[in-house]
Amino acid sequence: MAAAPKRRLSLRDVLTDGRIALMLPLGFSSGLPFLLVFSTLSAWLREAGISLTVIGLMSWVALAYSLKFLWAPFVDRYDVPALSRLLGRRRGWMVLSQLGVAAGLIGMASTNPQAGLPLTIIFAVLVAFASATQDVVIDGWRIDAAPTERQGMMAAALLLGYRLALITAGAGALYIAEFVNWHSAYLAMAALMGVGLIGTLLAPRIDEGPARQHLPFVKAIVEPLADLFRRKGLMLIPILALIACYRIPDYASGIMANPLYIDLGFSKADIANISKLYGVWIGIIGAFAGGLALTRIGLWWTVLIGAVMAAGSNLMFSWLASGNATLWGLTLSISVDNFAGGFAGAALVAYMSGLTSPGFAATQYALLSSLYALPGKLIGGASGAVVEAYGYPALFTGTAAIAIPLVILCLIIRRDTMKVVEERRAADELAAVPAGAGTRA
Repeated sequence: MAAAPKRRLSLRDVLTDGRIALMLPLGFSSGLPFLLVFSTLSAWLREAGISLTVIGLMSWVALAYSLKFLWAPFVDRYDVPALSRLLGRRRGWMVLSQLGVAAGLIGMASTNPQAGLPLTIIFAVLVAFASATQDVVIDGWRIDAAPTERQGMMAAALLLGYRLALITAGAGALYIAEFVNWHSAYLAMAALMGVGLIGTLLAPRIDEGPARQHLPFVKAIVEPLADLFRRKGLMLIPILALIACYRIPDYASGIMANPLYIDLGFSKADIANISKLYGVWIGIIGAFAGGLALTRIGLWWTVLIGAVMAAGSNLMFSWLASGNATLWGLTLSISVDNFAGGFAGAALVAYMSGLTSPGFAATQYALLSSLYALPGKLIGGASGAVVEAYGYPALFTGTAAIAIPLVILCLIIRRDTMKVVEERRAADELAAVPAGAGTRA
């Protein structure tokens, strides 16, 4: 019997999808712990009289977010005793990691950095590890829960929740610390992890198939990589090159944008109002625009447009540095850059999600997301030397030129990308568990 023709997704389909709405509380739960072990914690430690050297070393706690791919296979392959039987593997891991974050925050709230800094550090490590694990399992659930053509909107909703959490854990925690104390601030943040717990309990159970706990753990790490090579072959080389280079312009502008604003004479208040408040919302609008584009024009066109926009938007910083340092110029530059960055981010998340296989989603996505972040961070680290040697316009014009190889890579992988949505849909249907078979033996 011939397959039924596919119905094009409408805006109504997307806006009424409960899975997209669930990404708001899950995104909030994902974003809340990050600043609490990073810049917010740094403020607490400095106020407690901790040396800048120690505070700098404390930033290594956040390495858990870059190394999460090391234990992602464990999340993909193993059940949480009792919780997975009740909630399913993905939701079981979500609840465990969220409770771990809350416990770590309560532990931090009960410490005094002045008298017991090692204990504060131990609880901070627990928060970072549990938070990174939560990111792994939320990404795995997101990919398993919805088809590739909806992943852009899923990512946009996740970003909105994440940004709201950053505001809460940044400004919100500082306000509580100012008017009450740091212990109350961290206790309040621990309580807010309940938002994620509610979202997890409301989320539909995704039955990922029988647990494969009898496999050696080393094989559980190797098999997701082998699966990618089996499915993509030599095409995996340009695919990985595209992922590695896609956000390099964004990382370069992210590191050098604030120094540019300062050097052009903008006040900290101007930077905060336009970049940190207004710009955040423009980025979220861009992310939703990318997600909507995915449903209307398809994955490949969205990835291509995102690549050109994200790289080309850096020309706005070159323009700003070339005699256009006005508040209007700053607003226009930030508007273009943040919108383009949000659009490209949603496109890349959807593309990487489509490359994963059911059962390996958490591991493969963790590996791909680590790949896209690492080159940008390494190259971004050299951006200051480029500015000192050649100036701001040269840096941002050079990073904008990355659009050329990105377009070439997009053209190379076009046929493969066209097949990603269909392959992922077919894999989801093959891995689907028949009704009534959700309870594991």
